[in-house]
Amino acid sequence: MKILLYIILVTILLATSSARYGVVAQQSKVREYRIANEHRILEEFVTLLSIPNVASDHVNIRRNAALIIEMMKRRGLEPRLLEAGNSVPPAIYGEWKVPGATRTIILYAHYDGQPTDPKQWAGTMPWQPTLRSAALEAGGTILSMPKPGEKIDPEWRLYARSASDDKAGVMAILTAVDALKAQGIAPTSNVKFFFEGEEEAGSSHLGDIIRDQKLLEADAWLICDGPVHQSGLKQVVFGVRGDTNVDLTVYGAKRPLHSGHYGNWSPNPGLILAKLLSSMKDEAGRVTIAGWYDDVAPLGETERRAIEEAPHYDNELKTQLGLARTENAGKSLLELINEPSLNINGMSSGDVGALARNVIPTTASAVLDLRLVKGTDYQRQVERLIAHIRKQGFNVIDHDPTDQERLTRPLIAKVVHRDGGYNAERTRMDLPVALSVIAAVQATSAKPIVKLPTSGGSLPLSIITNNLRTVTITVPIANYDNNQHAENENIRLQNLWDGIETIAALMTMPNASSAK
Repeated sequence: MKILLYIILVTILLATSSARYGVVAQQSKVREYRIANEHRILEEFVTLLSIPNVASDHVNIRRNAALIIEMMKRRGLEPRLLEAGNSVPPAIYGEWKVPGATRTIILYAHYDGQPTDPKQWAGTMPWQPTLRSAALEAGGTILSMPKPGEKIDPEWRLYARSASDDKAGVMAILTAVDALKAQGIAPTSNVKFFFEGEEEAGSSHLGDIIRDQKLLEADAWLICDGPVHQSGLKQVVFGVRGDTNVDLTVYGAKRPLHSGHYGNWSPNPGLILAKLLSSMKDEAGRVTIAGWYDDVAPLGETERRAIEEAPHYDNELKTQLGLARTENAGKSLLELINEPSLNINGMSSGDVGALARNVIPTTASAVLDLRLVKGTDYQRQVERLIAHIRKQGFNVIDHDPTDQERLTRPLIAKVVHRDGGYNAERTRMDLPVALSVIAAVQATSAKPIVKLPTSGGSLPLSIITNNLRTVTITVPIANYDNNQHAENENIRLQNLWDGIETIAALMTMPNASSAK
């Protein structure tokens, strides 16, 4: 088996080497196109970023879909909407067929974004795209959009919701199509395009869309989402964590109480919640919920070696982020993203700052984020979480408590498992198509690229592989300090430019073998 894999790898490397001049020439042509069209690309991207794109905002999410449909029509990609119900954010499908092609790939990105509070943004607004001369944290100042003929600095940052996650993926894919067509370069595969509209909302209808559509079969789904390595190096990632979210609420008195009149007498739900949450992790950051790590599928030799060979950037990150310590001391970030985690997305009880009052609040709530790795099941992890809460003495319910429940149950926790959720997915790093992707991305970089078995982030890739006979490989393009999911999200323009070349290389990579 090892000899066969070696032969396959050598074949791919020889094919890549023999075509090196052609690859370099092609990348040069793609770059020439981008340089000549930077203003138009930026203008089109700003238009796309200007439409609010939270999945629950059905009016605006369909405005996004309509615009992307028009963008794809202009490129001759025969787009259509794929839906599992009229109220569901639609996916968008297109294709570029190549006569004689023996392989089919699907390029995936999503056009919806995380909800955000505009008041938390600094000097800009989430759906009013704004250029800065550098990162906000580095003192970047706001710039006017460049006029035709004015130089565009690749270090500029474009600030907007989904500038990096993941409309940058949509824009890089469609611009790569432009560049190849303008230069008369045909893909080496039949290329299908799939832009999802509810990835940030849990992809709860993705499975229905896939099962309803026979046209989504492919040898591989190539996912354009997420950041490059913290070192700035390009990377290829062969897995993602799974994800699911849980709402947790605990209760005090039925109405707010004066903290002087009732303090020391009426239990404070904020303190109750704090104690409950603190029981879920030890001082080192290890999750204490029984069975949390039991089902983890171990990494193979190739995957462990990839982690060892990747740049370890922990000390630099600690300096950048102002962290004196990290959790699970003794393990690196790259090791820990291959373990399941438990995160508190947010907490709420009463008010703080100028609105703080001397009251005992009625409730305290938290949203918990459960990240999964290969082998762990998201529904089983939720069951373990609930069992832990019960073990702390709580009566667990799925509704607001009745008066009778309040009077007979001293500790009540409402636990609601949010819609959506999916398990982790991981593709073998030694498959022929995996080696082709690695070679294609490496051809676009003068520096060695990073290859990792798993990303820290989550994508609904298990939904894809559970419903289709295919594999998934992620090729991220965004800058690692892009503030995705948070306020002040941004994309470094050079990352977008590099992403265009990367996607073009994937569309034209040598066809070593089928992934099936």
